[in-house]
Amino acid sequence: MPADLVPDDLWERIAPLLPPRPPRRHRYPGRRPISDRAALAGIVHVPRTGVSRRDVPARMVGCSEVTAWPRLHEALPTELRTAGEPEMDDRAVDGSHVRAVKGGPHVGPSPVDRGRPGSKHHVVVDACGTPPAASLTGGNRHDVTQRLPLLGAIPRLRGLRGRPRHRPKRPYADRGYDHITYRRLLWQRGIRPVIARRGAPHGSGLGRTRWVVERTFARLHRFTRLRIRYERRADLHQSLLELACANICLRRLRRSF
Repeated sequence: MPADLVPDDLWERIAPLLPPRPPRRHRYPGRRPISDRAALAGIVHVPRTGVSRRDVPARMVGCSEVTAWPRLHEALPTELRTAGEPEMDDRAVDGSHVRAVKGGPHVGPSPVDRGRPGSKHHVVVDACGTPPAASLTGGNRHDVTQRLPLLGAIPRLRGLRGRPRHRPKRPYADRGYDHITYRRLLWQRGIRPVIARRGAPHGSGLGRTRWVVERTFARLHRFTRLRIRYERRADLHQSLLELACANICLRRLRRSF
């Protein structure tokens, strides 16, 4: 099962990011730890199947959260850049609500779920739907407040000649991101916003470009654990979100070769 959940190409990229194991004590060494790959398979098993941690198979018991997900999520887009992807000019930004059944940080009354506690996933994707950055906020945070933080969270992508790129030329977004103040802030950074206007009739044509972000959310929510937030700690849920984004980046990288 570890080989199925953690394929070889994924393990080759994660292994250098893991911290070294501390030396075992000679006196009272305790239970022998399981392998890092088996522990990682247990971590992947939770978001993919949606089971609770106490229901993880016995061969994976003892796994803990891995702090390498943000570093892995940052390294994979760089590899895509080396392979000639992603296209850096166009980006699409959007948010998606999820219910939070246990409360905790980054939880608020969801306006799309009758005020029930919820959180929101914010994602920025390239023209192929690959997410270089994602964040977690409360369900009552407005989308427009997260546009600049998301664009600023895009890592500096190396791999080609010239300076590393991280700033898109044209971010695409729906009407929820239309605000004159934030438009001006983007123009000041040399970014031309392409956002549907509030009050304008539908049919702007932006859907032909920004549909990829909706497909990315569909892929993220294939991870059952991301459809409903069960973790009280925001950093744990953020790590699962980073893991799912890294999985999408890895699948795109496999198709690039």
